Amino acid sequence: MGLKGTYTAHMAVAASAVGISLAAWGATALTNTEAAARAGTGSHGTAPAERDGKPGQAPPPVSKVRMPEGIAHAAEAGGTAVNITIDDGPDPRWTPQILDILKEHRVKAVFCMVGPRAREHPDLVKRVVAEGHRLCDHTISHDTTMDKKSVAYQKQQILEAKKMIEDAAGGATVEYYRAPGGAFTPDSRRIAALSGMRPLGWNVDTKDFELPGTAAIVGTVKNELSNGPTILFHDGGGDRAQTVAALRQVLPWLKEQGRTFSFPVRTTP
Repeated sequence: MGLKGTYTAHMAVAASAVGISLAAWGATALTNTEAAARAGTGSHGTAPAERDGKPGQAPPPVSKVRMPEGIAHAAEAGGTAVNITIDDGPDPRWTPQILDILKEHRVKAVFCMVGPRAREHPDLVKRVVAEGHRLCDHTISHDTTMDKKSVAYQKQQILEAKKMIEDAAGGATVEYYRAPGGAFTPDSRRIAALSGMRPLGWNVDTKDFELPGTAAIVGTVKNELSNGPTILFHDGGGDRAQTVAALRQVLPWLKEQGRTFSFPVRTTP
């Protein structure tokens, strides 16, 4: 074969070995990444659990910042910090009152907005952003059965709502995605993460949307806070007078307990 031929053959074998090693590493990395991405627990009433969707559709546009696909519950600040989250608005009657209370107590929150409502009330969306709160995508139609719908439907619900909210906000970024009723699927979490939004759960469901009374809402927070730091309230979808009254009591009580206020994690605490 000669010296040159022997050298060429040895190089080909080495290149082949490297290629096989890289391929094996890549398969392992993908497997580990997918396993980690599918983390996330809970159910409506505590923290939402994912529900399987139907795969096979084209992937959503990829964001410059790739979020983890696991459902977030922890607070960025860690420790005794809690996260206040407000769903189903904005509403021209209740959202301004809640914003006033948050401002009075110097508390920041995450507002999970329904796309068309954000489009109808861009002044409120802009105020939310201007006062230092964060935005969350809560879909177009708040369909609590969307986990049983096609991937294309889930993608439309999530991405079109995101655009509506960001347009209403004047370009501010939507940082989280919360599935209506906790109807997460692996596909919806992946769609959200690829577009730069962290799937967001909750630990304490105040059930204020059921209008149980102000005392019951406050009592739920006090009794269930040990479940975790993310608390769910609503500013849309009905009469929220009880929620407003409850927040007036809950926020100072949390401070009395030595709690601070944070935002939910987006990457790692």
